[in-house]
Amino acid sequence: MDSDKPPVASRQRLFLALWPDDGVRRQLAAHAERWRWPAGCMRYAPQDWHATLHFIGDVASEKVQSIATAAALPLQPFGLVFDQPRLWPRGLAVLCASEPPAALIRLHEALGQALGALDLALDPRPYVPHVTLARRAEAAIAPRVFAPVQWPVQCFALVLSTGLKAPRYRVLRQYR
Repeated sequence: MDSDKPPVASRQRLFLALWPDDGVRRQLAAHAERWRWPAGCMRYAPQDWHATLHFIGDVASEKVQSIATAAALPLQPFGLVFDQPRLWPRGLAVLCASEPPAALIRLHEALGQALGALDLALDPRPYVPHVTLARRAEAAIAPRVFAPVQWPVQCFALVLSTGLKAPRYRVLRQYR
């Protein structure tokens, strides 16, 4: 075995997501600084912020390429506005989009069909575009006044959850 190469896991935890550029990350950081965070909450690092399109879950490593190929759908760029700070059950602090654009809903549906064709289980709950800012944030106080985050969506990504504290995620492939 070559000791210079990390071992390849037999299973990989994947998801498809909108992945922000530096400008969107700066806007998200400015928004996150307006919250009042309780002691003990786990704030996400800026490099971990994303808006999940589909959580795929644990898959055999040999299926990753077929998932990457199936997700290679054309993207019509669109604007997305995150303007609704919320506290969700189980202590999640999120920033939601109050009016998801039709192009985002079409992308979500098309990717769902592509994943379904691979017999991958999909989340049956209604799709709610959001960015998770923190966990264990039950006592957080969302800002009342803030600038909405304007996200010009130009791409999406197939992402690996590393299981590490840092980097928490690794982009495997971007789609434009």
